[in-house]
Amino acid sequence: MLGLYKVTQTPEDPSNCTIIMEFFLMEFSSTREVQVLHAILFLLIYIASLMGNLLTIAAIVTDPHLHSPMYFFLSNLSLVDLGCISVTLPKFIVNSLIGNQSISLHGCAAQIFFFIFFAATEFALLVAMSYDRFVAICHPLHYGVTMTPLRCLWVTIGLWIGGVLYSAVHTGNMFHLPFSGSNVIHQFFCEIPHILKVSSSEVRDTEYVLLATSSSLLLFCFGFLIITYTYIFSTVFRMPSVEGRYKALSTCSPQFIILLLFVLAGIVTLLGPISDTSPVQNLLISMTDTILPPFMNPIICSLRNMKIKVALDLVSSSHVVSI
Repeated sequence: MLGLYKVTQTPEDPSNCTIIMEFFLMEFSSTREVQVLHAILFLLIYIASLMGNLLTIAAIVTDPHLHSPMYFFLSNLSLVDLGCISVTLPKFIVNSLIGNQSISLHGCAAQIFFFIFFAATEFALLVAMSYDRFVAICHPLHYGVTMTPLRCLWVTIGLWIGGVLYSAVHTGNMFHLPFSGSNVIHQFFCEIPHILKVSSSEVRDTEYVLLATSSSLLLFCFGFLIITYTYIFSTVFRMPSVEGRYKALSTCSPQFIILLLFVLAGIVTLLGPISDTSPVQNLLISMTDTILPPFMNPIICSLRNMKIKVALDLVSSSHVVSI
């Protein structure tokens, strides 16, 4: 259905647009040297994020001591982060290198789909991880019965499938009708508010209904998270042993910090402007939203969790020996 439309607009003349088949993303700088430096900087950030998440997954998979529900969810979180940062950053880097800021309608739809998919799946995983820590700290005697490997596997499969369905509903609604208006997006990747800005009124109305419906589920999850971590921290601070408190905090605080980082990124995205703002401001918004969580999550996990640090050291040392 998308392939039936033709574009009649150029970025220089947005008033002649009838139907859009191509979008033009924001350019950080018109200076060629700055574009190349910009691409190299974010290429290094991308490689660091990939290495951090891949090492986390490798450490969890190869170390038998980490074959538990908490680290199983953490490995899935790293996998989600790999996908999340790969949705937008490679295209962003290539555009900066070649000096071409265009993206096809199909490419934009793919960015929207996978971004919603990975964001929804990550939030659902954070909810599951909070419940895992709640059972482990508040009801330790029931942990082995409640968090069985098979149950964790089915929960994770359900979260991934739910993320696909949730993303398909929103993406299908946003792209089932042709776009009209300006095809210039004042951001470095296709972002939902900018896409809705050039959508038809029918698409926007339907999307607002979908967002309002999903907001109720989102508020329920937030309420669940608040209650869960309230119980967790109240139980931890009532522990008589200082060593026990430290051990419990070392297992739940990384997930809590990652959750706060995820919520911060979401708030910045929701409150960020969708009008023609400065490239620096839009760059900061896009970094907070798509780059910061995948880049920081492995650092938070490795610094706050001693088992992860030990496993990472073993993975690194074995890699050096093999070389």
